[in-house]
Amino acid sequence: MKRDQVIKMTEKKQTPTLNLYSGKKQKVEKAKPSPAESKKGFAWGNNELDKNAMGGTEMMKYGLYERLNDDVKDYYQIITSRVRELDGRPAILWLHDMWNDPEAQHLKEESSRDRFKKLVFVSNWQQYSYQLTMGIPPSKCLVLKNAIEPIPEHKKPEDKINLIYHTTPHRGLHLLWPVYCELYKHFGDNIHLDVYSSFEAYGWKERDEEYSQLFDELRDHPGITYHGYQKNEVVREALQKAHIFAYPCIWPETSCISVIEAMSASCCVVCPNLAALPETTGNWATMYPYHEDQEKHANIFINQLATAIDRYRQPGMEDKWFNQKGWTDTWYNWDLRAAQWNGWLKDLKQYC
Repeated sequence: MKRDQVIKMTEKKQTPTLNLYSGKKQKVEKAKPSPAESKKGFAWGNNELDKNAMGGTEMMKYGLYERLNDDVKDYYQIITSRVRELDGRPAILWLHDMWNDPEAQHLKEESSRDRFKKLVFVSNWQQYSYQLTMGIPPSKCLVLKNAIEPIPEHKKPEDKINLIYHTTPHRGLHLLWPVYCELYKHFGDNIHLDVYSSFEAYGWKERDEEYSQLFDELRDHPGITYHGYQKNEVVREALQKAHIFAYPCIWPETSCISVIEAMSASCCVVCPNLAALPETTGNWATMYPYHEDQEKHANIFINQLATAIDRYRQPGMEDKWFNQKGWTDTWYNWDLRAAQWNGWLKDLKQYC
């Protein structure tokens, strides 16, 4: 298979020879086989997040609340991203979104920032983007990164290489689809893709409608299993069977829990160097230069993903996945992060 330029523009019509998702069915060519704390009664208030959502921000919010010490748990009002009401307690604004999110624009005003004791960010990249665009002084900011419960030790399947995509569709699923179709012509039943993707994670099931044809394509493909939305514990189980997180990301991540959990599961993460992904992955990912042209992006991605499939089981790689997991579990575990939050909030209470 020639991997270069499998997705390219023709000179006249400027349409891709291998379409990025267009709503039209593609012919699948198969190679011949070859040898929380309950949301009710939440002490911080429940008006800043969708009550039906259970995405990354919500997981962090409820995960932290379970782990805060009693002397700080109800002393502060910790607001995640979206400000509605302040109840009189010292307020912390814990930001998870991009600087250009409409809900963040009030932070351009010093008077609005002054309502909060501190602004907490989930990555240095995110903090710097807010400072650069809004003139927020560094002394107003703190970075406390996201956290997970480490994925348990496990043994990967040996019959094939399992790819996984386990985030919302708008972040790059439409790029993965044609790339995987092309790779399947070469690798056939030696690879399989599991897709866990739906806006239902955010309580926005209606937004799945624009991706319904793509979801149908995924369901019809013999080398793909489309699972829709599943709870985090189901995805964590799936990650233990996966080898590669195939993530042609086009969304500027301020952090990425999907990536963190994949790294903890000893998965190779194939992704671009967009936004906070380099910081989040700590040089462990198979990372390539992001390209704003999505067809060129897909061409870069297919080469990186094919190489990752070829190399996953090469000599020495098992040590890499072991060390990657150790690094991830050390720096992104909840025990460490909860201790940082509790220590900082205690000091803030006493001295500020």
